[in-house]
Amino acid sequence: MTMPDRDGWTVETLHDNYAQALREDRVFYDSETDHQRLRVFENGRFGRVLTLDGVVQTTEGDEFMYHEMLAHVPILAHGAAKRVLVIGGGDGGMAREVLRHTSVDHCTMVEIDAGVVDFSKEYLPALSDGVFDDPRLDLVIADGAAFMAEKHEPFDVIIVDSTDPIGPGEVLFTDSFYGHAARLLTPDGILVTQNGVPFMQPDELRQTMRAFRTLFPDWGCYLTHVPSYAGGPMALGWGSMSVKGRDVDLAVLKQRFAAAGLQTRYYTPEVHKAAFALPAYVAALLS
Repeated sequence: MTMPDRDGWTVETLHDNYAQALREDRVFYDSETDHQRLRVFENGRFGRVLTLDGVVQTTEGDEFMYHEMLAHVPILAHGAAKRVLVIGGGDGGMAREVLRHTSVDHCTMVEIDAGVVDFSKEYLPALSDGVFDDPRLDLVIADGAAFMAEKHEPFDVIIVDSTDPIGPGEVLFTDSFYGHAARLLTPDGILVTQNGVPFMQPDELRQTMRAFRTLFPDWGCYLTHVPSYAGGPMALGWGSMSVKGRDVDLAVLKQRFAAAGLQTRYYTPEVHKAAFALPAYVAALLS
């Protein structure tokens, strides 16, 4: 949980034997919904910060490092993604990055908590940047796992922008959920997932990779750095129905990136390729 102390600092204690602290210069929102406690406050370095049940979910200062890598890597690796599914991502940042690709015809976003969407529009408008008004976006308020189990229409890319595997987000890390995701992918489809910080949460990545190994012809993870997700680089799970996505040449990625006309702050084709080069301690979690 996160508790502000008398000096106006919030201390996040997600991990055993470790905590991070953020100064609360101003609290904009603090309310408990049926699903979780939502808070938004201002921090001098990170800007507005969103926490769910005391855990930092996104900040204005570094959200681009996460959203760009979870969206652009699979879409540009695929090369012809028309239909994208986002599970979670109620702040709108992931859908924003997905729909910056004019080649994407349709994005379905499934968020369990309508309250997250509503207050994000009001208190974190820079994250969604108007994406909720994009006619290509279909916002569905529903449980992501139930939606996946009932859905039959295929997707080229599925992005799981989930919380950590506690509370409502726990079901999004199960073998059953990943199995439904694999079923919904097109022949060259790609699934990417949020898998935490491997140095602090090794079991989260290890268990996901155990499931991916049995479901996908090509599986593994790649890395990004998000300062507010403290404890080292963050792992993003990768499961693909073919090896084409991972094997795309750098020159081809550069062509696709240029054609997309994206202006990015973290993603580059070079970073895309390098992100799959894993430190030994992370690679060991995949074995």
